[in-house]
Amino acid sequence: MQNPANDTPACPQAMDCDVLVIGGGPAGSTASALLARRGWRVVMLEKDAHPRFHIGESLLPMNLPIFERLGVLDQVRDIGVYKAGADFPVQDEADTTHVFRFNRAIDPKFDHAFQVRRADLDLLLFRNAQAAGVDARQQVKVERVDFVDGRPRVAHARDADGGALEVRFRYLVDASGRDTFLGSKLKLKRKSQAHQSAAIFSHFTGVVRRDGEDAGNITVDRFEHGWYWLIPLPDGVMSVGAVCFPEYLKTRRGDTEAFLMQTLRLAPTVWKRMGQAERVAPVHVTGNYSYSCTRMAGPGWVMAGDAYAFIDPVFSSGVYLGMNSAEHAVDVVDGALREPAREAALQRAMDTRLRRGLKHFSWFIHRFTTPVMQRLFAAPRNDFQLEQAVISMLAGDVFDNRKVLRRLRLFRLVYAANAIAIAPSAVRGWLRRRRQVGESFAGDTLQDGNP
Repeated sequence: MQNPANDTPACPQAMDCDVLVIGGGPAGSTASALLARRGWRVVMLEKDAHPRFHIGESLLPMNLPIFERLGVLDQVRDIGVYKAGADFPVQDEADTTHVFRFNRAIDPKFDHAFQVRRADLDLLLFRNAQAAGVDARQQVKVERVDFVDGRPRVAHARDADGGALEVRFRYLVDASGRDTFLGSKLKLKRKSQAHQSAAIFSHFTGVVRRDGEDAGNITVDRFEHGWYWLIPLPDGVMSVGAVCFPEYLKTRRGDTEAFLMQTLRLAPTVWKRMGQAERVAPVHVTGNYSYSCTRMAGPGWVMAGDAYAFIDPVFSSGVYLGMNSAEHAVDVVDGALREPAREAALQRAMDTRLRRGLKHFSWFIHRFTTPVMQRLFAAPRNDFQLEQAVISMLAGDVFDNRKVLRRLRLFRLVYAANAIAIAPSAVRGWLRRRRQVGESFAGDTLQDGNP
């Protein structure tokens, strides 16, 4: 806005706080609410407006303790579909589906999860942060952060009407999602050198659900060019999408919806459930899926969720990893503000723990479409509780449970033995996976990646 008297820019609105949180998704809202409860003055700035469409609709059992601590578990239950586990149809065996139910995990803390519309969940968490005392603002985009003596101190933002806002703060939490605000500004973001994929998806009604207690399960079904998800949502809606090798999506020509339907036809087990389907949302294509940043934290700042790393969503880990890292970011920020001498140690501890969990998720994800993993999932065995350990991983229990972590390491040995047993096929799968890393893909995205 211009000042009509002298035609100079109006002075920005200025405010002070203890903690600035960039991003109002699950990670940002979780961190904001918990920091406010610890007595800190928190400002959270979200560039978009809630409710907003977003993928990442399938939650994990390990989300539920976090919802409890936030005081919103009953509200999440009200907006969600009960998820007892995950279904993995066996390729070339149309009538065989292996169901991994969460109640078979090792030491399950919760034996279920929920499927949710992200628009509803994100709005619920945003309002919960406001109720905790957070100054949470929507449609306010952070454009620049000034560093003083190596620490971020002042953010310059602009609202939807063009009004300028200047926020002075003591600590910064980057929960900006795939925008990776600090990752982009500090040139920390790196494309994954181990895995690359892209997705095409939409929402439908009329998609056949599983029977009985499995009606709310996510279905994860492989095909030649990647894998599919089918996620039951409230009101008879099903989220249906395909995560594909970039080389396949680059063959897309013409109408995007037609390409999605053509892709779904490639798996008889999926197409059989789509007979009466009617699309009720736009078709989206998003590329450049997997990345991480070279640092998770620095003097006066810490990242949470997708701002630090994003991995293929095959095991529905995104929301959980975001909220879990947000809780640990709260410990870092709270401890550093109270005892500045502890900052570096707190950041190292968070970095070590989160990298450990990401490593286990990533190891499975990077190999999920390989012939070796297909062989193991087609005939699951519970020797040495290995199947239960995999279920625990699917539930999100990959950080602190030593019984799970030991068995996941043993699973890697089993994987290696099977790779040797089918060596020619395993090598072809490895070569194809490596080839995808070099592929580039550009498509319309839900978040355009511009900070």
